[in-house]
Amino acid sequence: MGFKRFSVLLTVRLILLFLTVSSLSILVISPGFLAASLLITLIALFQIFEIVRFVKLTNDDLTRFLDAMRYGDFGQKFDHAGMGAGFIELGEAITDILERFRQFRGQQEEELKHLKALIEHVPVPLMSIRNDGSIMIHNNAARRLFGSTHVAKVNDLSQFGDEFRKKLMTIKPGERHLVTFRSDDMEQTLTVASTQIMSTGKTEKIISLQDIQSELDVAQLKAWQDLVRVLTHEIMNSITPVSSLAKTAADLVEDAINRAEGQAELVDDLTDVRGAVDTVARRSDSLMHFVQSYRSLTRLPPPEKEQLLIKKKFEEIVPIATVDWESKNIAINVDVSTDNLEMLADNEMLEQMLINLLKNAEQALTGVKDAKVMLTAKLNKRGRIVIEVSDNGPGISKELAEKIFVPFYTTKRDGSGVGLALTRQVMIAHGGSVSLAETNGGGATFILTF
Repeated sequence: MGFKRFSVLLTVRLILLFLTVSSLSILVISPGFLAASLLITLIALFQIFEIVRFVKLTNDDLTRFLDAMRYGDFGQKFDHAGMGAGFIELGEAITDILERFRQFRGQQEEELKHLKALIEHVPVPLMSIRNDGSIMIHNNAARRLFGSTHVAKVNDLSQFGDEFRKKLMTIKPGERHLVTFRSDDMEQTLTVASTQIMSTGKTEKIISLQDIQSELDVAQLKAWQDLVRVLTHEIMNSITPVSSLAKTAADLVEDAINRAEGQAELVDDLTDVRGAVDTVARRSDSLMHFVQSYRSLTRLPPPEKEQLLIKKKFEEIVPIATVDWESKNIAINVDVSTDNLEMLADNEMLEQMLINLLKNAEQALTGVKDAKVMLTAKLNKRGRIVIEVSDNGPGISKELAEKIFVPFYTTKRDGSGVGLALTRQVMIAHGGSVSLAETNGGGATFILTF
């Protein structure tokens, strides 16, 4: 409607200009009308100026409208109040179009922000690999996984293991694999899944990395607990009556020896029987204590976590665990990265773990010259608390390293195989992990990552 009125008004102006020019032509050829001719000429010039202004204003509005569309400037206003109905409605139409575009753009931006927020807070690490080998990290979970390590190219992934880099490079869309991820002296098992998208004519491989190490640890721990629970139950049911009968038999034999005084041959025979029965009783008791110690693996209470100052905790533990180290020529160095470093953990469980690990280090250093133990605490690249107990002893072979956290397994003659298995269980209960590494220069390092 506004454009029709604009056409009518333009037509009227052109007709008036035609009539003015026609009148001017008549006056020019007629003598005696010089003043009138000048007046009509001025009127004609004014009409031409008005037509040019009229058309130019429309062209300016259209140009400004198109520029606003081109550059996304939807805040422009086209207010032509007082310039005629045609311009008012034209301005209103253009302003309405821009307002609709502004609302549509705002809606798109809100949807984009929402999608970005969703991706940013997805708990699964997401990243993409482009055809040129560049990498884009998409969310917080991925940034936490890689920590402070700079990851921009595929080759940067070698810092987390060659297997990890090769698997991410070769995985095909739709596939899912298990892969080992190494960072900060820790190994994690990740499930890697891939899909492919195309954007602006370029293909991009989207990869999700899900840490299932904690789930694997919990599942393995539960399997061991179930096994230990069944074994201890069956062993206790079998050994309890044996132990009881052995003690009863030992008492009966003792009474028989007292009654057989004077019969040397019989006393000798009964003494031999008593020795055998006592051996059975002692071994039965040892086996029962052995089984009872394993029951602790299946009855670990949930940790009661509290905020602990690590330096203060080390100062409390070290004197307890190193009572006779000076006489054994074992030195200990304690290093906490910052005096105010704190952690959330169960106080009693942490004490027991550290004392056990320090005692293990002491036993490993038997006969070692210049024996040293390092107890350190720090934050790793991913902001997690790491406590290390290191020694410069003979170390642990790779073959044994794969077994030391398994319940029942021990290399000590009088060991029960409970200590390290219990340490692993406590760390899993804290949402962390325990691992073994080789100390620089030789020896073993136990790493507790909370």
